Amino acid sequence: MTGSPMPPPCSADAPPMVDAAGWHATGAALASGERVLVALWAARDDAGARVHLATRRPNGSDLAVIALRAEDGSYPSIGRHHPGAILMERALQDASGLRAEGLPDPRPWLDHERDFAFLPAEGEGLHRIPVGPIHAGTIEPGHFRFTVNGETIVRLEARLGYTHKGTLGLMRGATPDAALRLAGRVSGDSTVAYAWAFARAVEAALGVVVPKRASVLRGVMAELERLANHAGDFGAICNDAGFPLINAHAGALRETILRQAEACFGHRLMMDRIVPGGVAADLAPASAASLLAELPSWRGRFERLVELYGKTASLQDRVVAAGRLAPDLARRLGCGGYVGRAAGQDFDARRDAPYPPYDRHAPDVPALAAGDVDARVRIRIAEIRASVALIGELLGDLPEGDIRASRPESGGEAFGCALVEGFRGDVFAAVRLRGAVVADAFLRDPSWFFWPALEASIEGNIVADFPLCNKSFNAAYSGCDL
Repeated sequence: MTGSPMPPPCSADAPPMVDAAGWHATGAALASGERVLVALWAARDDAGARVHLATRRPNGSDLAVIALRAEDGSYPSIGRHHPGAILMERALQDASGLRAEGLPDPRPWLDHERDFAFLPAEGEGLHRIPVGPIHAGTIEPGHFRFTVNGETIVRLEARLGYTHKGTLGLMRGATPDAALRLAGRVSGDSTVAYAWAFARAVEAALGVVVPKRASVLRGVMAELERLANHAGDFGAICNDAGFPLINAHAGALRETILRQAEACFGHRLMMDRIVPGGVAADLAPASAASLLAELPSWRGRFERLVELYGKTASLQDRVVAAGRLAPDLARRLGCGGYVGRAAGQDFDARRDAPYPPYDRHAPDVPALAAGDVDARVRIRIAEIRASVALIGELLGDLPEGDIRASRPESGGEAFGCALVEGFRGDVFAAVRLRGAVVADAFLRDPSWFFWPALEASIEGNIVADFPLCNKSFNAAYSGCDL
């Protein structure tokens, strides 16, 4: 292939190899907005090192993966075409040793043993405030370096890598079932989304058709995960804006949802309930009836909080216009999920790149243009309403039958990838199988695109508003550290 970013299927013996011209052509398509970056990662085999690039069309269709040989330990940077790739290339460089030639920012990302220079900011009266990596409360570690003029933030840089755990290395040589357990632990609040994405990648590689009942149960789990996280975020954002009453009630609602998930599927987070070929836990008729009966109560409790949120002037004063992400920047960074949809990026993998059961039950999700904290809250509000409706639809369309398909033996190599809409946004998974084990795998959290968006959106806000803006993004630390 030369000069044209051809979209191959996401199941094959291996992604097609391109030359430098084909690689640059895909980079140009990303720069022009013709394609959207999904993921960038490295792999090695007996033939040497290579770099993979996954992209899609802006409307969500045509998920495609290409590969380029890194003959001399380097490859042409995609980050110089598309800023959303810069963090991935920095992490790839630390993890694999491959150099991205022309990378605008080659500083380390995961390697804390190397000297790190934060970007400079010039001007009179500027000073720096270091925060973290250890924070108050039960949250993940990350270092934030603020450059401020008085109380106004001039620049923010986030440095992560403190939860790097070698997940991808542990997957190599593992069975698909064992690797899926690792995938489900990349980011615990998204265990259903990660497990589902990885399972779908394995199923694509092996040509497994998931039973309809299992697909519907996966959808119910995913919507329960979305409900619990959005309810928790809604309360936490209000708390950081100085309104703990909503946080208390939203936290109680989240706990009710998690207890219902445990009653239905045997685990509060539904960890290890999705497996290659289907699900590991069925839904008893009594549990389904109990869940259906709970939905109106959840919706009623939540709507009372939404009413309070909207009519509290002091709360609205904090969230409206704070932490604004411009739609053009959201597009150039490739932001999805509630961050992207709050800034005009109308993409949801459930609707725009549908997979069972969403091919029959597409959610009704809006997109807004304001891009501020309030818009990110209102996208969550709309998604909570949509998830409650979806769970009702799915349970009303729950077929009888098997919950797991048999998996064929794989004698050679097979590749598969998948995109699943988690509560933060689209989660990507790719896997290369060699016989009965995983040869290579990669997982991409939507937060890769959130962190640079947060850094940009916080400029011009006051330091005291950082916790509020940060929580409205709720980017994952562990999801980017792998």
